[in-house]
Amino acid sequence: MDVNAAVAAAAAIAGVLTGVIAMLAFRWSEREQKRPTRSSLHTDAVLPPGVDTVLSVLRSSAVVLDEVDAVVKASSAAYALGLVRGGRLAVEPMLQMARDTRRDGEIRQVELDLPRRGTGRGEALAVSARVAPLGSRLVLLLVEDLTEARRIEAVRRDFVANVSHELKTPVGALSLLSEAVMDASDDPEAVQRFAGRMQIEATRLTNLVQELIDLSRVQNDDPLEDAEPVRVEELVAEAVDRCRHQAGTKQITMASNVWAPDGPVADGPDLRVWGNRGQLAAALGNLVENAVNYSPARTRVGIAARRVHAPGGEQIEIAVTDQGIGISDKDKERIFERFYRVDPARSRATGGTGLGLAIVKHVAASHGGEVTVWSAEGQGSTFTLRLPEAGAARDRAHQQPARDERAGSAGLDEEAGRSTPTSPESTAYETLPAPEVLP
Repeated sequence: MDVNAAVAAAAAIAGVLTGVIAMLAFRWSEREQKRPTRSSLHTDAVLPPGVDTVLSVLRSSAVVLDEVDAVVKASSAAYALGLVRGGRLAVEPMLQMARDTRRDGEIRQVELDLPRRGTGRGEALAVSARVAPLGSRLVLLLVEDLTEARRIEAVRRDFVANVSHELKTPVGALSLLSEAVMDASDDPEAVQRFAGRMQIEATRLTNLVQELIDLSRVQNDDPLEDAEPVRVEELVAEAVDRCRHQAGTKQITMASNVWAPDGPVADGPDLRVWGNRGQLAAALGNLVENAVNYSPARTRVGIAARRVHAPGGEQIEIAVTDQGIGISDKDKERIFERFYRVDPARSRATGGTGLGLAIVKHVAASHGGEVTVWSAEGQGSTFTLRLPEAGAARDRAHQQPARDERAGSAGLDEEAGRSTPTSPESTAYETLPAPEVLP
């Protein structure tokens, strides 16, 4: 009996000890779970109050480093630029700046050119990095992407240089011709000849200044502020009238037609685009004027318009076809650049400024459209202006007042105007006579 009592007592004591040990283990586990981990000490716990919120709304790429150069906080933009990899700052010059700032507390700023991630072409990413102390242990790094700003500044410098060169040519000619007139004051025939040349150069200078004004206007103005439905038939008629005299001088036949979806209509379909009438008329007029200028005598220029179906909605397509000298593949990549001329000698002979196609490109982009070109050397060219139809464009303008700025920065200051080849079959509408040299 005593033995059984002793066994029972031992079992009871063992059970009590087991329960106590289990309870102590449970309490220890809870305490360990509540204890701050090393990673949490390096995130929200060490950031001063409100810093996390401020960093989340900054447009700059932000990185916060601790005393051992570990990344405490980094914005998504910092990861996108490739500044942070594997929890560490991947740009050695910025890391050295952070260490120097942590040591002496001095704010530092530097501009760097970084290799662009994901490209093997050696393209540089221009950034401005600013490092400042954040409390006693942390360092804040703010990085601004300057690539686009530098590109725009380079475009502006080139534009000023080109304008200066283009203005200097007629101004210099006027100066020399005026001296020639003074020297030939006793020769009425020479005076008349020099005066005629002066008038040509003055006209060229006037046209250049006017096109510079037009280009500035289409870049800076919002064409949809005073937008209205514009009949395509009226735009085509205005463009034809603008060049009728010049075409008649060269005996160039001008044919035009406006198409409905199912074919030509005798009284003309009611095709309309939504936009600034003046800008649209100037753009189409420039295309027709170029077609006449670059076409040989006794040929044909055609202007046709039709409605086409597109994924984003109905579009109006206006094609201008000529039988001119054509454009090489190399030149097609650059014809929409400012002051670029396929044939400088012919352009100067016709008074061209090299700004006409640049204006067309900007007008098309600001109206939500595009301009493309198909051309073959010795066969002619077809420039196609595509614009959203009035109803679809107006609805989009009302639904989205803050429109995309592609016509003002990227698109407007983008000099390399890439052109998408367009097959002649897509723009040679049946109502236009086939291109041929008139007898």
